[in-house]
Amino acid sequence: MSVLEIKDLQVAVKLAEGELKPILSGVNLTIRAGETHAIMGPNGSGKSTLAYSIAGHPKYQITGGTVTLDGHDVLEMTVDERARAGLFLAMQYPVEVPGVSVANFLRTAKTAIDGEAPKLRTWAKELKDAMAAVQMDPAFAQRNVNEGFSGGEKKRHEIVQLELLKPKMAILDETDSGLDIDALRVVSEGINRVKERGETGLLLITHYTRILRYVKPDFVHVFVGGRIVEQGGPELAEHLEAKGYERFLPTGV
Repeated sequence: MSVLEIKDLQVAVKLAEGELKPILSGVNLTIRAGETHAIMGPNGSGKSTLAYSIAGHPKYQITGGTVTLDGHDVLEMTVDERARAGLFLAMQYPVEVPGVSVANFLRTAKTAIDGEAPKLRTWAKELKDAMAAVQMDPAFAQRNVNEGFSGGEKKRHEIVQLELLKPKMAILDETDSGLDIDALRVVSEGINRVKERGETGLLLITHYTRILRYVKPDFVHVFVGGRIVEQGGPELAEHLEAKGYERFLPTGV
């Protein structure tokens, strides 16, 4: 069973002037395969910084703490090494990749992770089935990655990646952002299919409880001021929906 362990993680962002602005101030979190963790918090609390720091974004500098996946030091890995080790990041704003088709992108990624290319016949069926499962037109497989995609189409494509690449740990950064109710349902069903396999640990980062009505978390963590300030079960998310974050914020904020 895979385990992602974050201990006392401290991160600063590099400003244009070259200065470092502290963002994360000691994050502790353990995620095991088969578990679903939700991180909720107000804007600017550092939730996305946590996601991108784990993934290896160069904008963020680790100033303390450790991140390990199955005992291996994630912070010593390059970005591609982290992906091959089993880390997956679904971005809040997926980027366009001109000149690279969805089909080629996914097969190349699968080859890099598995160490060998999937057989074309079986792979074509897997891709077609994964796209059908999120109600995505199979013609999108021949289009450039995310180019001209709507917000909902980009998020559906992220779920196709998640289902086909089968990571050990998946970080979903505001996957519900910009989705209408139908797209939210389809995307949530995709996450639940991955969850039901029990082979992937899921970290859902969100502002709202609406996605948590479809994807039931095992643990909910309140993220304020660059760290986790409270944690509990699904009932904590409902409490936040009703009461907000005010009681967790410093006086005067």
